[in-house]
Amino acid sequence: MILVTGSIVARADSLDRLLALSLEHVLRSRTEPGCLAHAVHRDVENPLRLVFLEQWSDRAALAAHFAVPGSRAFVAGVRELAAEPPQIGVYEAEPVKV
Repeated sequence: MILVTGSIVARADSLDRLLALSLEHVLRSRTEPGCLAHAVHRDVENPLRLVFLEQWSDRAALAAHFAVPGSRAFVAGVRELAAEPPQIGVYEAEPVKV
């Protein structure tokens, strides 16, 4: 499984637009093959910061997600609305039985 974490800090004047774009992106992404989970959350310590958590079945599914025109448009839109460069991390993970 592939895990993706990301965050974006909005400018105060761009938060509403960034929230709308993020929700559109999440809802579209959830319909893509190999998407196991895709969510956006608001940081309770910094309400201008949005945090993304994603789970993908494999690297190929994530690569296909990154190639979707809507994903590329989301990244371009975010760059215009963010107060600082977005952060992203991609990790390979295996479930642990507890």
